[in-house]
Amino acid sequence: MRVATVTFNPAIDQTITVDHLIPGEVHRARAVRQNAGGKGVNVASCLADWGIPVTAFGLLGRENAALFEALCAEKTIADRFLRIPGATRVNLKIVDDRDTTDINMGGAAVDAPALEKQIAQVEAFAGSDSLIVLSGSLPPGCPPGLYAELIARLRGRGARVLLDTSGLPLLLALQGDTPPNIIKPNLRELAEWAGEPVETAEDALRIATRLAAKGVELIVVSMGAEGALFLFHSVALTARLRVEGVTSTVGAGDAMVAGLVAALSDAVGLEEIARLSTAFAVGKLGLAGPNLPDRDAILALMEQVTIASAGRAEAGEAGETT
Repeated sequence: MRVATVTFNPAIDQTITVDHLIPGEVHRARAVRQNAGGKGVNVASCLADWGIPVTAFGLLGRENAALFEALCAEKTIADRFLRIPGATRVNLKIVDDRDTTDINMGGAAVDAPALEKQIAQVEAFAGSDSLIVLSGSLPPGCPPGLYAELIARLRGRGARVLLDTSGLPLLLALQGDTPPNIIKPNLRELAEWAGEPVETAEDALRIATRLAAKGVELIVVSMGAEGALFLFHSVALTARLRVEGVTSTVGAGDAMVAGLVAALSDAVGLEEIARLSTAFAVGKLGLAGPNLPDRDAILALMEQVTIASAGRAEAGEAGETT
C-alpha cells in the first residue's frame, strides 16, 4: 500500500518550556525548541520512524522551508511539498509542569492556482493501492469545502482517505455524498457534528454509529484519559493505556493517526488496530518533536493496552442520520 499525507497548513512548532505558567507574569524559559510540524507532517514523521515509506504533500513557504527539508531528508520522506511565496506559520507551544498551551497562527493566504496545482499532484498519486491522509486546518484562501471536494476526487480514483480535521471543514466533509473512509474525531468534534453533547463512550458509540451509516468505514474517537473508541463494521471496542511521565502532548493525536495507517497497511484486525494506534499515541507522549520511540518500545506498549468490548451497533441506530 502506498501512503501519502497532505498538509495544506503546515507549521513550525516552537516549543518553550517553563517551570510553571502564570498568566500575566514574566517567565524565564528553561528550553526553546523548533520542529517542522503540522498534523500531516507529524503523521509522516511517525510513519517514517516505523519504517513505512511515505510521501508528504502540502503547501510550504519558501522563506523557512529548511526545517521541513531537513526532516524529509533525515527520515527519507518523499518531499512533494509545493513551495509558495512567503513563510510557513510558526505556532507557539508553552509547556509547564501541568500542561501544554497551544497558540496557533492562521497561516499565510494561498492563491487558487497554487492550491489547484498541489491538488492535481495529490490526485496523480491516488490509486486503488493508496491510502491518503488529509490532516489539519485549512489556511486562508482555501474554501472550507476543500476536503469534501478532494475526498470525492481521491475516492473516485480508488484511494482510501483518512481525514483528521475539525470545525467547518470536518462538518462539510461529513455532509458530502462521498465521506472519508476513516476519521479520528475527539468528543468535542463528534458533538459538533451531532449537534448534541457527547461525553461518554456510550455517547460516542451512538453518534459514531450514525457516521458508519453514512459510509464511514472506520471511526476512531479520541476520549482523552478514557482512551479511544474504535468502530469498524458494527463492531466496537475501547482501548486504554495508563500514561505516566508525559514530556509533551504535542502531536499525540497525529501519532495515533500514524498508528492507524501502520496497522491498516498490515491489514490486521480491529483489536490490533486499536493496540498499535494507542501505543503510537502513548509512545509519542514521552518524546519531544514528531518522533516515535524504537519499535521494541512500541511493541511493549501494545501489550499493555487494555481492550474492552463496547458492544455492537444496533440496526436501528445505524439507520439514523443527522
